[in-house]
Amino acid sequence: MAANKNARQGEDLWKTRVEKVNAELVTLTYGTIVAQLCADYENDYAQVNQQLEKMGYNIGVRLIEDFLAKTSMARCGNFRDTADMISKVGFKIFLNITPTVTNWTADNKSFSLLFDENPLADFVELPDDGRAQDELWFSNILCGVLRGALEMVQMSVEAHFVSDILRGNDTTEMRVTLLRMIEDEMPPEDD
Repeated sequence: MAANKNARQGEDLWKTRVEKVNAELVTLTYGTIVAQLCADYENDYAQVNQQLEKMGYNIGVRLIEDFLAKTSMARCGNFRDTADMISKVGFKIFLNITPTVTNWTADNKSFSLLFDENPLADFVELPDDGRAQDELWFSNILCGVLRGALEMVQMSVEAHFVSDILRGNDTTEMRVTLLRMIEDEMPPEDD
């Protein structure tokens, strides 16, 4: 029942409280950033992936404030609720998509997001250099966004893509794993 509520809330927020940006502009701008990183790092795709993740992390750290302000959400009760919120509200608000949450581990600390669509990958062809298909995770910025945003709400996670249709896979799948809950720490006392 909470899943339906979150889906409805995500749709309502998208319709009423989110400033729209032309999706093609975002896609082309992002593609230009990735192309520039490939040039800057001389097609060292491991470095490009790392830079995209780092950029995403910095975006996520700031984006969570916007998310919380728009949704007025209370803290999620568990990691399953968090996954549902990410999929049905977060992705809906910011990218107007709703990836499917699936492949939970038995301990409920890891899940997959399956993307039926990925607006960042529209109009994209990976470089045909014999390596990009195996090494470049084009949308890796999304992994960083999740890591940064969740860290701000006391969840240390790892996020990475395991498949991408741009690489010739049948699906685009991101794996998200809860590493630990971050405890609020008191600053050290002054002596």
